[in-house]
Amino acid sequence: MSILYKAAGWGSIFAILALIVTFLKQIIALVGQLLALISFFMFAVKIIIVLAFIAVIAGVGFLVFRSWKASRQPKS
Repeated sequence: MSILYKAAGWGSIFAILALIVTFLKQIIALVGQLLALISFFMFAVKIIIVLAFIAVIAGVGFLVFRSWKASRQPKS
């Protein structure tokens, strides 16, 4: 084993370690970007759900107002 260290030198070992560290940094950056994309989609889904509930509440309010207005008009 020491013959390989002498033949290769410490430079190749440091180069391999640098490549491994760079590879791990790239994987961490990719995971971070994927998490950012997933969080954006989750935020969009939450906004859509909130807007749907607001639309339902506004629709119910409109129907109540319309029926209240129709019940106040004199019957012909």
